[in-house]
This record gives sequence, structure tokens and C-alpha cells, in this order.
Amino acid sequence: MLIKTLPDLPRQRIIAIDALRGLTFFVMLFVNCLSGANGIPYGIHHMAASVDGMSLADIVFPAFLFVVGTSIPFGLSRQTLWQVVTRAFGLIVIGLFMVNTEESYNEAAMGISIQLWALCFYAAALLVWGTRSNRWLRWCGAAAIVVLALMYRSGPDGQGWMQTSWWGILGCIGWAYLVASLIYLAGRGRLLVLVLSIVACVLWYVLGDRDVIAMHATHTSIVLCGAVCVLLFFGRTARPAAGIALTLVLVLSAWLLHHFYPVSKIGATPPWALYCAALCSGLFVLLYWLIEIRKVTRWTALVQPAAANPLVTYLLPVVLATLMGYLHLHWWPVLMHGGVAIAFALLFSAVVVAVVAVLNTCNVKLKL
Repeated sequence: MLIKTLPDLPRQRIIAIDALRGLTFFVMLFVNCLSGANGIPYGIHHMAASVDGMSLADIVFPAFLFVVGTSIPFGLSRQTLWQVVTRAFGLIVIGLFMVNTEESYNEAAMGISIQLWALCFYAAALLVWGTRSNRWLRWCGAAAIVVLALMYRSGPDGQGWMQTSWWGILGCIGWAYLVASLIYLAGRGRLLVLVLSIVACVLWYVLGDRDVIAMHATHTSIVLCGAVCVLLFFGRTARPAAGIALTLVLVLSAWLLHHFYPVSKIGATPPWALYCAALCSGLFVLLYWLIEIRKVTRWTALVQPAAANPLVTYLLPVVLATLMGYLHLHWWPVLMHGGVAIAFALLFSAVVVAVVAVLNTCNVKLKL
């Protein structure tokens, strides 16, 4: 059943949130395309675990988390708890399958290449989450996912099965979304509860074992920051100017924690999380002023397709890379060096968004 005591938020789509989501996906496409390229600026690639700092690539994932947080207050006013759980479950399942294509698999024991196995999974995922009006296709897709899971083998002797590892990007988003949603529901959308929960997530890292659970706590703190940001702009006592204060508080908190912990995406440290949340909050303040107040909206059409179909936008390049690996195809080396690589990455990102726009018109979407 729907929770009736949550904050009453606007029913119409907030263009500024869509713009933030679309920009995040465009940057993701850009930095992912440059993965493996050389001769490009140092600040684009992911920072090594031993480095105290973050790059453009290290900001993309927390931006995803922040945007997920901005959707929670709006979504939970129209969704049931069951829908929250099933959406999180879908993200976790996809993330689990994706992370198991990265390492430890044993193709000989599976009797199938890992690329073909992954392509079969993406096709099955499309049946499950892309054909909601056809129950039989969804059940066929679910059965295929189960069969693929049973086929999977890992380890040198092929006796292992799928491993949760770090759950993959989508899996981490799924866990953080689930926990943040439950906190939001339990606290009835109260700002104080959300702020205290962010503090609790930071303390979990500080006082805990720095394990996978601590990593999820850090990710959840970013999602909660996104929810707080939205409530400051659109909640019961909306104060858009408070978005600036939120940004400053997050920067100050990150700066203080940085005296004790490094800024590290791989380490999922609180300074990294809070600095990134501050960047996202500040960017949203700018977008809100530009779009909602100044009404400069025409440019958002460039990123709107990605915002409207985020999961397809995320998976499309992954499917392409998997297919190229299966066919033993590679990008020309000249496209992976220097300024040419940057130009190619920008072009590739624009083409993917354009393809997603066409898919949107054909109603090819993944809805969790």
C-alpha cells in the first residue's frame, strides 16, 4: 500500500532533475569510452586505490547515486513498498550477473564463452524488464536467467558458482536505493531523520571494519544526500536557497573528514562521498536556477533521451563492447590516443544518446 504521510511533492516532472540525470549519463558514456585510452589528461581516468584524490571518472558513479536519491521522494509518493523491493532486486540481479563477467569465470567448465553468456543474459533481461505487457515473454526471460545462472562456473577447477564480489555498479545502486528508500519510509520523509541517517552511514565507515557493508553505507549516504536536496527544494517547507547551504555543509564535512581519511572511490571513503554529493548538490542548484527559474530549457533536449531511458543508456555500450569481444573486434588504435580519443568519445556518446532517442520512439525501454 502507498504511504500517505510522506511529503506532498509536485506531480509534474522536474526538468532540472532530468537534466542532471541526462548529463550524468553523457559524462558516463564519455569516460567509459576513454577507458584504456592513452595520451589523455590525467584527471579523466579512474584514480588508483593508492591515490588520495578523485578524477572525472570517479564522480560519475556517485552522481548516479545522488540522482537516485533525488527520485526517491517523488517515487515513493506514488509507489508501493513492493515496487521498491522489486526495483532494487532487479538492479541487484543485473549487477550480480555483470560483475561475474569480469573475472574468475571458467569458460571451459561452462561450455560457452563469457561474452556469449553475457549476451544471452542481456537478451533475457530485455524480455523480463522490457516486455511488461507480455507475461509469457517475461516468464521465458526469467527462466532463461535461471538457466544461465545454473550454467555459470568459476574458479580454476570450475567447481565455483557466481560470486557477489562487490555487486557491480548496478548492484551497489540497488542496495543503496533499497536501504535509502526504507529509511525514507520509516522516517516519513523527515529531513532530520535523513540527515541523522547520513551521519550514521559515515559513522558506520569510521567505526566499522571497512568491508563491503561499509562500502554500501557510504553509497547510501550519497543517495540520502540526493533525497535531502530534493526536499529542500520541493518539500513541505521548500527553501531552494538552502541548496547552497547544503552544498557548503557537505564540502565542510568532507574537508574535515579528509584530515583523517583519503578521498578514494575504490575505498568508498566518506570524504569522497561527501565531496561528490556536494558537487552534485551545487550542480543541481545551478540547473534549478537555469531551468526552473530562468526557463532556459531548450538545451535539455540534448540529454533528455538518456534521462528518460537510463537503464538502456547504461547497458547499450556494455552490450556493444560484449558483442565486439565475442566477435574479436576492436576499435582502431588511432581512436584510443590523445585528442582523437577525446573527440571519438564525445562522438560516441552523442551517437549512443541519439540511438537511445530512436529506441524511445519505438518504446524499447527497461522498466524495473
